[in-house]
Amino acid sequence: MAGSDPFAELRALIHDAARIAIFTGAGISTESGIPDFRSPGGVWSKMQPIYFEDFVARPEMRREAWRRVFTGAAGWVGKQPNAGHMAVARLVDRGKAFAVITQNVDNLHQASGLPDDAIIELHGNASYATCLECGARHELEDLRPAFEQGDIPACSACRGIVKTATISFGQPMPEFQMARADEAARTCDLMLVLGSSLVVTPAATFPVIAKRSGAKLVIVNREQTPLDGYADLVLNDEIGPVMSAIAPTNS
Repeated sequence: MAGSDPFAELRALIHDAARIAIFTGAGISTESGIPDFRSPGGVWSKMQPIYFEDFVARPEMRREAWRRVFTGAAGWVGKQPNAGHMAVARLVDRGKAFAVITQNVDNLHQASGLPDDAIIELHGNASYATCLECGARHELEDLRPAFEQGDIPACSACRGIVKTATISFGQPMPEFQMARADEAARTCDLMLVLGSSLVVTPAATFPVIAKRSGAKLVIVNREQTPLDGYADLVLNDEIGPVMSAIAPTNS
């Protein structure tokens, strides 16, 4: 298809697909004003990540982690879904896509209207917290008063350690979500990657699994990725404009 219109190619691939799995990374959310983690000016260039073992073992690291949460240091507080998120939601609503595998923790896919059963969160969700002991869910605003009074938030049910429901460095990947992503990758006929550098493993293995299982692979990302040569189609472009053209509101 060399020399043809990449937008026309993408439209044709989506039209012909019966089971699309969408894989999203930080690039889809940067268009909402959320910084990514690894690029210059990203989150990790401004503050060091807190490793899971340090969070569990060191109260001062837990306090720092909660300071970041309640000051909005990571930059996703108050952000809204953008055109890319909304186009993904339309593909799911229209029955073209059945799963959205995401590396993001910003809750913007949920805010776009995607049903929970369509979202597979590989790295968790920063919009609420869970107890590491009993698994109880805690809303962040319920934990804020304790922090503002100088305490480290703890579980109201068992007094265990509470952490945002994200997967930190050194923390085991969520087995159930990984299994869901693996099944989606093996059963889709088109995997559409949106805004991922595809360098973070094991998440980046799912597009490979999809391709090896017979699916077409499309990558839409501003920068090149290690899997570009493996893909059927690559668009180095902004996600919102591309996806708005592919899945317009009036189709």
